Amino acid sequence: MKKVEMFSDGACSGNPGPGGWGTILRYKGKEKELSGGEKETTNNRMELTAVIEGLSALKERCEVSVLTDSQYVVNGIMLGWARSWQQNGWKKKDKKPALNSDLWQKLLELLDEHEVTFNWIKGHDGHPENERCDALAVAQRDKYSQN
Repeated sequence: MKKVEMFSDGACSGNPGPGGWGTILRYKGKEKELSGGEKETTNNRMELTAVIEGLSALKERCEVSVLTDSQYVVNGIMLGWARSWQQNGWKKKDKKPALNSDLWQKLLELLDEHEVTFNWIKGHDGHPENERCDALAVAQRDKYSQN
């Protein structure tokens, strides 16, 4: 199975507001950059979208190591929040609706297709790939800010 490194980040101006996401996929030293955005979104939606788009770009089952500065994404998966929300009809323990259930559903489906580990890194701390993903996300956010 191919081992892929993924780096991802999201950005939003206002919450909600215009947002962007950036992802870098690395396999055997080769990199592919992906990015996009939306006119009206939230930072958490962009963080989730960055991971979803990266995993969706893979053409076969892979072992993927995801590095992100989003505790929301890492904890949602690694602490089992998303699977629990899914099992409870997208409701949290307090019976309130889980936010971004559409994106969590997509992410959980992709996690069934690949072997994925999530690792958290402090954002805006000089990590080269995280900084590049942030730049990709901000560029997309700014594109949507001008419309």
